[in-house]
Amino acid sequence: MLASLRPALCLLALLTLLTGGLYPLLVTALGQWAFPLQANGSLLRDDHGQVRGSQLIAQPLSGAQWFHSRPSAGDYATLPSAASNLAASNPQLAARIKREAALESTQGQVPVPLALLTTSASGLDPHLPPAAVAWQLPRVAAARGVPVQRLQALLDQATLRPWVGPPVVNVLLLNQALDHLAPTPHEG
Repeated sequence: MLASLRPALCLLALLTLLTGGLYPLLVTALGQWAFPLQANGSLLRDDHGQVRGSQLIAQPLSGAQWFHSRPSAGDYATLPSAASNLAASNPQLAARIKREAALESTQGQVPVPLALLTTSASGLDPHLPPAAVAWQLPRVAAARGVPVQRLQALLDQATLRPWVGPPVVNVLLLNQALDHLAPTPHEG
């Protein structure tokens, strides 16, 4: 019995060392070398070096002076992240969408884009379609006293065009660029 147990224990020790030690160390080292920003959480820092968020997670910004992300079923927290799982026929979903539409309905007769009313699958998606961000331009421009055309140019610069899929805008990166937007001489 010891003759058959010894090779099994040696194999267990070897595989534990390889898969539990060497492989994670190798992957961590390669990630830090090849993709240091992504391996460390894609953190965004302000001018003082303080962490303000991650490019990978939406942030709950409120106020007319900011572009808003899509709603989050998990309140933008990473542990309870998930979709709402509410069916289209669920009255709770209809009530939440009405509440969101009432908060966002500042554009008169222009309908609120669906991306600003519905949650993403994870509840943490930091991206919006450019049209959903463009819908918010008049509100942000009025709150900041900036011409809409200037914000449109900022939106055009922030629009990401991936190889696969539609164009998207990372709202947190756009708000960071908005925070660094210098006023023009004729703006207050």
